[in-house]
Amino acid sequence: MSALPLVLIVVIVGIIIYLLARRARRDPEPAARPPDLRDLSRAAPAPAAAAVVATPVASRAPAASQVPVAYSAAALITKLYELAFGITPLPAPPPAELEAVGAAARTILENVATQPRYAPRRPLLLPQLLQAVNDSDVSRRQLAGIIARDPALAGALLKLANSPFYRASERPVESVDRAVAVLGTDGIRSLVATVLLQPVFRLSQSQFAHFPETIWEHTYRMAAAAEAHSAIVEDSDPFAAQLLGLTLGLGTIVVFRVALDQYSGAARPPDASVIAALLDAHAAPVARSIAASWDLSERILAALEDQARSRVHSPTTSLGRSLRFGHLMGALALLRSQERIDDESAKATMLALGATASQFERIWTRLTTRAQPKA
Repeated sequence: MSALPLVLIVVIVGIIIYLLARRARRDPEPAARPPDLRDLSRAAPAPAAAAVVATPVASRAPAASQVPVAYSAAALITKLYELAFGITPLPAPPPAELEAVGAAARTILENVATQPRYAPRRPLLLPQLLQAVNDSDVSRRQLAGIIARDPALAGALLKLANSPFYRASERPVESVDRAVAVLGTDGIRSLVATVLLQPVFRLSQSQFAHFPETIWEHTYRMAAAAEAHSAIVEDSDPFAAQLLGLTLGLGTIVVFRVALDQYSGAARPPDASVIAALLDAHAAPVARSIAASWDLSERILAALEDQARSRVHSPTTSLGRSLRFGHLMGALALLRSQERIDDESAKATMLALGATASQFERIWTRLTTRAQPKA
């Protein structure tokens, strides 16, 4: 081969290499090449694909109903009011209406313990009965004798002794003495609660007709939880703690009645949010006024003072702590019975509010398995 063709071949090859190199610099590798117009319809969903990446993470989390919710004390009581009023969610009260209704209600609530329309008078046998129940030297016959002196009390005792919760045999309980034997001390305490408070909770109302029954059920559970807390945690006076729960429930229903009366004759219907705000502010002070008018002990009065807004988060007395615990635990037990919360959320709530797991579990079992008397 002559030199000239060889040179031409080299030149041609060089030109080809040069052109290929230039094309390679202009056109990236196919994997990095941006899509042409025909690919845009496939490439457009790319931002949505990025959003989908987070979706499986959320979908793998448990459903909201399965995650325990720890409620604050205020949120828990709001849920109780929502159940009692039959309104969910319960809105904030209108400021002007709250001020007007509140001012009128406060005038009555300051002296409500002396007004027979609202506050029941202390039963004549109450001091003797309370003393006898707490006195280990009082015989069953003596206790039965005290009860027999009041026909209404005796009738309530026999009715309770023959209820499914207490009746142990097919044979009916027909004597007061036998009823005392069947009920025991705990049963007599329940009797005191029934006789003292149930008539007060039987209100004929066209507005919020289920409120009294709901608050009675909460009151009963509150009293039972306070009693258990006093015995198990505080090692204090269980019966006084139970009486405190009952008295606080009584204060709640009295404030409810006073608040409703402020709407009588008014053009507007009662506002549940306004009444709920009044309950928060006045139930404990009214309960204390009633307790003072009944000549209950200073320990009872101090425990009710502990429920004031400024002290409820850190009660200073043993009975005050038991009452606060009972108030919250009773609300949880009632909400659970109505399937508004589950056991896990109830436990998470009480742990967040300062209870221990063992305290919760021991008392929770009592509250959620024991039959509740109806008002």
